[in-house]
Amino acid sequence: MTGVLTKTFLLGVATFALLHTGAEGSEMCSCFYIRSEWEGNYDADFSVQSTIRFKGITCELTFDSPVDSLNYWQGSVEMVDSTHFILTNEIYSAEPGDDIEFGIEVHYSGATQPVITGVILNGDDVCDGVGDWSTPQPMENPCAETGMTPYDYSQVLCMSYVFYEAQRSGKLPADQRVTWRGDSALDDGSDVGHDLTGGYYDAGDHVKFGFPMAYTATVLAWGLIDFAKGHQTANQVEYGQAAVKWATDYFLKAHTAHFEFYGQVGEGNADHAYWGRPEEMTMARPSYKIDSSAPGSDLAAETAAALAAASIVFKEVDSAYASQMLTVAEELYAFADEDRDVYSNSITDAASFYKSWSGYGDELCWGALWLYRATGDEAYLEKARAAWDEFSLGTDAVQFAWDDKRAGCYALFTLLQPDTAEYKNSLESFLDYILNEAPYTPQGMVFLDTWGANRHAANVAFIALWAAEYGNTDHTATYREFAETQINILLGDSGHSFVVGYGVNPPQRPHHRSSSCPWPPADCTDGWAQQQPGPNPHVLFGALVGGPSEDGTYSDDRNDYVHNEVACDYNAAFTGALAALVELH
Repeated sequence: MTGVLTKTFLLGVATFALLHTGAEGSEMCSCFYIRSEWEGNYDADFSVQSTIRFKGITCELTFDSPVDSLNYWQGSVEMVDSTHFILTNEIYSAEPGDDIEFGIEVHYSGATQPVITGVILNGDDVCDGVGDWSTPQPMENPCAETGMTPYDYSQVLCMSYVFYEAQRSGKLPADQRVTWRGDSALDDGSDVGHDLTGGYYDAGDHVKFGFPMAYTATVLAWGLIDFAKGHQTANQVEYGQAAVKWATDYFLKAHTAHFEFYGQVGEGNADHAYWGRPEEMTMARPSYKIDSSAPGSDLAAETAAALAAASIVFKEVDSAYASQMLTVAEELYAFADEDRDVYSNSITDAASFYKSWSGYGDELCWGALWLYRATGDEAYLEKARAAWDEFSLGTDAVQFAWDDKRAGCYALFTLLQPDTAEYKNSLESFLDYILNEAPYTPQGMVFLDTWGANRHAANVAFIALWAAEYGNTDHTATYREFAETQINILLGDSGHSFVVGYGVNPPQRPHHRSSSCPWPPADCTDGWAQQQPGPNPHVLFGALVGGPSEDGTYSDDRNDYVHNEVACDYNAAFTGALAALVELH
């Protein structure tokens, strides 16, 4: 039987072991991928696709050095000699287009890892695409090196947008660059009769938390607007627009009626109990909303900020879309201002994950400032001033993040009201605290929170770079030096990179379910993917991990979600800071 199987698509496969070599430099046969290894052992996955109907598999394996034993759980194993094995499964059947996938476990005692150099499947040589066969290739970094120094900020900017593609929920577009992801959560909103597909999975999980997602969209848009030249230089304008639009398209769907907005899909604890790919989720994904009877001023105002900022991004690109977003932004802001409460009192499931600790005053100011910037309507400037006074926002900010927007308000007020010293003074006082009073790790990274310390360093680096460019300040050089130092620590100055897939000794085990799961999916749902000691099978290019403890120590541990989780909000200001550094370099 010839031409039985062919691989015509790119599925998720272990990307870190494609070119394993043996005793004499032998390369691993390209239809097998090592997904984990430990002393004297490794697991490998085989993957192709059928083009005809058949029943029964005989697979002959050749190794380049002796193997002690081999496990094949789906059938029987015959050891011809120490380098030749025959796997048989008489009941394995397939239809055209079916995936033919199985795993083996190899045990050896020699000093050199045995490599599979030959595979004969049902009489066909399937190694390295011989004859009618082609094999899946690992996803390579789609972002080319540019030669920029001291770090390739342009390449990492590109990679950061690739990370957002890995976080997409819903029906994926044809130009999706992350090949190991597929369509997922296509029934979101069916429980309430609305189409709530799309948007972003929050972090290493699969919940769509609207509050941090809206912050992410706002800050990504901010970077596109105020560091446009850096995006243009790096050829990332369209990717940045796509990243913002993936969120804003979802927000427009989530605005389902007057003063009604769906702010979360997925239940936190049920989701976090599932370690698997979003494509295979089976748990219920309830939809949660705010409305006049259960309001959420912070969520509504932050979403208004995101849509207003995005309307500026798209004003010259798609004026109709920009106008649509601005209309919804104005209604959401009115909702936030008229029916006041913190959103986590209404969407109570969010309280365990993204509780609104700072209240909603900062979002009322922040949202009004973005609407004023987008519309020029003085009424929004007055709303922003009123919130500034009512909630005493001009002092005490010690970070800038998804919950606390005060430092962002300082910046926007400084831009929009340059003749008012109060706002400029607040911005400079905030940065003075960050530079001179905040704690630092031994490596020199500002340390503002145990959870996601890297994210906070990147966030204040962005504020510093923005202030250096737009803050009408005498501290431009100081702010830029501080910010570049922080970003360089994240990229490698600490001795290793904190960005997956970039630089020296980057994280290989981010706390991220989807990238930890190899094919076939069954290998993930049994708990193996979370606990196996090897790297994640898929490289989550561009993701910024949580980061070190205050003493500077860091462990690349998949189960350490405090230090090794990734999240959409972690990369938001980091992305803008990279664009700013592209401009400077």
